[in-house]
Amino acid sequence: MDIQPKVNKQISPYFVFFLISGMQIGVGMLGFQRIIAKVSGNDAWISVLISGVSINLLIWMCYKILSRNEQTIDMVGIHRDLFGKWVGGLLSSIFVIYFMGTAIVVLRTYLEVIQVWMFPDLNIPIVLVVMLLLVYSYITGGLRTVTGFMLIGKLFILLIMPLLFFPMKHAHLSNLAPVWDHSFMEILEGSKAMTLNYLGFELILMYYPFIKQPLRSKKCAHLGALFTTFIYVITMLATLIYYHQEQLKDVIWATLTFWKVITLPLVERFEYVGISIWLFIILPNVCLGFWAASRGMKRLFNMKQKKAVVVFMVISYIICILLNTRQDIDQLNTFVSQVGFYIVYAYIPFLFILQMIVYKVRERKK
Repeated sequence: MDIQPKVNKQISPYFVFFLISGMQIGVGMLGFQRIIAKVSGNDAWISVLISGVSINLLIWMCYKILSRNEQTIDMVGIHRDLFGKWVGGLLSSIFVIYFMGTAIVVLRTYLEVIQVWMFPDLNIPIVLVVMLLLVYSYITGGLRTVTGFMLIGKLFILLIMPLLFFPMKHAHLSNLAPVWDHSFMEILEGSKAMTLNYLGFELILMYYPFIKQPLRSKKCAHLGALFTTFIYVITMLATLIYYHQEQLKDVIWATLTFWKVITLPLVERFEYVGISIWLFIILPNVCLGFWAASRGMKRLFNMKQKKAVVVFMVISYIICILLNTRQDIDQLNTFVSQVGFYIVYAYIPFLFILQMIVYKVRERKK
């Protein structure tokens, strides 16, 4: 049975801007540059731009899928409508696991940043418990609470981003030349590598019914994705003109290395401050990932959302503890990125076309 959220649990359409851009700007911002530049070199900013533009097309598809039948409500209802109870339930379960996976990636990668840059002997199990308790407290407050937390994270991003220009006195604009020095396939490969950083917009397939007058939020969703694209392109350009291509290949956390250059009267190591502030940026991402997964469980199995959150947190805790090495964490990031790539660039367009065909056939039968 479809569950329509109560009005007092819904959010205003303009908050979708923060949900879209907030999910896309997370822990990946701290070190995405090296991966893209490995493939696209000095044209990496073009790869970032192409990937961002394609995300807007996919957001348009998501709104079309969700608005064709108001009775389906969300992804679970759409799957049930098109594929039936059992196959639709299986597909929705895959999405639930995927949403949980994105939350785990953000959580474990951030803990790795703390270990590498601040506390090498960090007690991961204890810190995980504290962070998961914080996540649980926000999720139990509902989507409105998570959205408010996302808004706070966005304010921190706006405060930190201007600091990228501190190292620009050492920049070399010649690093960008010649433009379009790589083949189109190499630039597209760089766009594919950028996928993990743009993931998160697809969660609208779950929180769509929680938006008041959801069709009015379409413009806000596109603006959110465009804002994210702008932030990533500016960051990529700043990185390319600061680092030489050969240097960038060895810099794992390029944005954090930027912060090492910053010197302020009262702060000697600004990267410590930046990493601490980034907690308020990544925690809402983890919250929304777990919220979407637990909402899926509620819709699929009529399970209480709080119980589902607890189950997911226990699973996440175990997985994060088992991921001990940089190689393990990198493999998890790569796997989730590949799954996300096929979900957003293959499955969503497939679902868009299939739904259009099915609904046209149904109309003819009527």
